[in-house]
Amino acid sequence: MLGPRATQAGTGAGAGSQAGSCAGAGPGRTPHTAREAAAAVEALLAEHLHTRLREARRVDAVFAEEVASRLVTFVLHGGKRLRTAFVWCGWLAAGGTGDPAAPLRVGAALELLQACALVHDDVMDESPVRRGAPSVHADFARAHRAGRMRGSAASYSATAAVLAGDLALAWADDLLAETALASPYGERLHEEWKAMRGEMVAGQYLDMRAQATGSSDPAQAWNIATLKSALYTVERPLALGASLAGADARAVDGLRSAGRCAGLAFQLRDDLLGAFGDPAVTGKSADEDLRGRKLTYLLAVALRIAAESGDTEALAVLGPQGPGGGSVGLMRSALERTGARAVVEEEIAGLAESSLRHFAAGGADARARREFAALVARAAGTVSALSGEGA
Repeated sequence: MLGPRATQAGTGAGAGSQAGSCAGAGPGRTPHTAREAAAAVEALLAEHLHTRLREARRVDAVFAEEVASRLVTFVLHGGKRLRTAFVWCGWLAAGGTGDPAAPLRVGAALELLQACALVHDDVMDESPVRRGAPSVHADFARAHRAGRMRGSAASYSATAAVLAGDLALAWADDLLAETALASPYGERLHEEWKAMRGEMVAGQYLDMRAQATGSSDPAQAWNIATLKSALYTVERPLALGASLAGADARAVDGLRSAGRCAGLAFQLRDDLLGAFGDPAVTGKSADEDLRGRKLTYLLAVALRIAAESGDTEALAVLGPQGPGGGSVGLMRSALERTGARAVVEEEIAGLAESSLRHFAAGGADARARREFAALVARAAGTVSALSGEGA
């Protein structure tokens, strides 16, 4: 294995029974599985977003139609809802006590934060497609051209999409704040949320900077994967859910270790999909990461192996001075030939196994462990790999 591993295991409260009911889980029914929780959050999101859309219409009809409505459509159009499922798992692992609707509200807030991240990410990467449909900025550009507006469609669409992402962030923060204010553990919940937002921005900036500098450093790629994805996708959602159940610090630390391993496995799988996935399945181009020479752990490992083995052809194709976007086929071949793809697959399997060990060490009951194992398999692509739901 070429990558570092999260190694801190913890122990914590065992999972217990759930009580109460929550809207969106069915009539008077609490979700019993992470999959049910993800389905329940769809209904919660739809209700919440249509309320926000009505509020936007009271502010201004054009803003509501062109920005808020477009954002609502984007949020409700697909997505794995993995973060919601991991919040639910964290809540279960810590005993599943307290208001069962609270983890769903936190999950919905995370989905809005994810919408912000995706809209902004597509602007930065100039990605035309997201979840099998035009990305938000691409749709704004289409509207600019159709409306025969003045100025640059590219500039207008990028600015409008940034504003739409900002609106998603505002809605996410509002929903999280409402949930925190209603919870006896609201301060802890808010501290986790604040830390997560800062980590996301740091990871996104480092990702952009690495691309601009032509970095090939595996340690830097690993750090970006941790900050940009692992913490935000799994580790923090688990901790947010556990905080809502009043878990102690030791229990939360154990979940953090499990979440970091699972989150890194998720990002490494995403890197492989970015290079080798089927666009018809993943909902986005398989050429963008390679054409832009995005610093992924996959790319960094391939360059390390090529340097150690003296594979000058791979170094020329994959290096920062390589031939560029017209050679994505050559880049894929080099990633395969160096063995980097196989190394990353092995790393994913090891991280997934480590994640399950850390989670079990925390004392969660068999039900919570089964739920978590199924989610890790899904996130890491170790079961039904490359199933391709949008992020």
